[in-house]
Amino acid sequence: MIVAEAVGGLLAAAGVRAAFGVVGSGNFHLTNALVSHGVRFVAARHEGGAATMADAYARMTGEVAVVSVHQGPGLTNAITGLAEAAKSRTPLVVLAGEATDARSNFHIDQDAAVRAVGAVPMRVSDPAEAARHTLEAFRVARDERRTVVLNLPLDVQAAETELGGERPERAAAAVRESRPAAPAASAEQLDGLRRLLDGAERPVFVAGRGARHARAELVELAERTGALLATSAVAKGLFRGSPWDLDVSGGFATPLTAELVRGADLVVGWGCALNMWTTRHGSLIGPGAKVAQVDLDLAAVGLHVPADHGVVGDVAEVARALTAGGERAGYRSPELARRIREEGRWRAVPYRDESGGGRVDPRTLTIGLDDLLPAERIVATDSGNFMGYPAMFLDVPDERGFCFTQAFQAVGLGLATAIGAAVARPDRLPVAALGDGGAFMGIAELETVVRLGLPMVVVVYDDEAYGAEVHHFGPHGHPLGTVRFPPADLAAIARGYGFAAVTVTGPADLAGVAEWLKGPRERPLLVHAKVTGDRPSWWLEEAFRGH
Repeated sequence: MIVAEAVGGLLAAAGVRAAFGVVGSGNFHLTNALVSHGVRFVAARHEGGAATMADAYARMTGEVAVVSVHQGPGLTNAITGLAEAAKSRTPLVVLAGEATDARSNFHIDQDAAVRAVGAVPMRVSDPAEAARHTLEAFRVARDERRTVVLNLPLDVQAAETELGGERPERAAAAVRESRPAAPAASAEQLDGLRRLLDGAERPVFVAGRGARHARAELVELAERTGALLATSAVAKGLFRGSPWDLDVSGGFATPLTAELVRGADLVVGWGCALNMWTTRHGSLIGPGAKVAQVDLDLAAVGLHVPADHGVVGDVAEVARALTAGGERAGYRSPELARRIREEGRWRAVPYRDESGGGRVDPRTLTIGLDDLLPAERIVATDSGNFMGYPAMFLDVPDERGFCFTQAFQAVGLGLATAIGAAVARPDRLPVAALGDGGAFMGIAELETVVRLGLPMVVVVYDDEAYGAEVHHFGPHGHPLGTVRFPPADLAAIARGYGFAAVTVTGPADLAGVAEWLKGPRERPLLVHAKVTGDRPSWWLEEAFRGH
């Protein structure tokens, strides 16, 4: 067999179940080899979409996903999605054809291109070494949580190899079964965190992506210490159902959550970077509050806010080791439980409904959708001025109900994110929340939704502008003609792709969504929401401060 066929077989044997990509001459045999060995291949309409779909799939399953791209432009088309995945430490293996002859119009320095966005470049230069490099790419992606680009020169791909025998298959199986042990927290580190917890009167736990497997352990430790429970945006839903769940800390936090996090005397980040978004540029860390972090990576401790104590280890193991001992009330009281119950969600915060004049208030829209859509949902959002509304007002059932590809803050990834999440979780209704800017950027993937038969709801918050720029520059008197656009009938466009569609200009129009939900949902639904655009968002102002 040729190297391309062997690489596909080895990745399948190592445990890869899904691949995403756009097929060209440089990755044709690679992709077919994956398929022939039982890997599901999802053909995207753009490589950027393929990379983002794979990113979302890996986040929602915890598995290594594969991206397959053509040499040169196939890889550069995928770069934005790869930057998001690399910044998020998503385990991906990208199979990229490579033209190594500088005379080829497809030739670029692919190593430099992917290294620039934080991905790890590797290469198969010798057919005899193809198995070793392929399995090492898989291992680094999985065990080090990295996005790895495995460059495969065309001449090497086509070379004959003996890698199809029993020994490479055994090697792949060994890699599949092997898992490195998480670093064990030292007794000194554990004792230090135990002392902080025992001395805290108002502790708050903020759990991030690295804690999504540790709900039970964190809830039990919080019971003992009297801690309140919050998450970063990427772990939204982790503590759903707990009476002490504050939901998301940071720019999307309710006024009550912000008050309680800011009032804590100890904030513990569990698998959470405590970055500028989660702490509102540090303003949620109150004067005199102690900060501790538990993370697998020592470099994460104190990276964004000064940390008084760090523990290197698995979140669940550390929480379990600290659970023994008596219980204390900590931050908890019957009165606070009542406040969380009555004020702890955004829909409980009063606002003036600004619907009218053929436009719907995005808060009213999103609350209406939250009431209509089934609880078993998986929500993906794009970036932009609108993004807080679905993040704050659409509830999710658990930590696997929200897919947030926002480490790079790129507009246009939302629809592809929802597709990858839907492939990962076919048991849930996928909901894509997009602005009109992001919808037009990723619009080709509407065809992918239809082709895959996904019963998706795509909600477009349409203010006919790049709202972020309108609200950032408009108050200073700058001309806005470059960031405003004429009306477009997105519902009609969606129908052209094979969607059902409804246009929403007021709350009554949501009846069309209710009708679609009754079934049979044979076509996906696009909700073209003409939203009011006069209101800037407070989370957007924080975003601009972070540029």
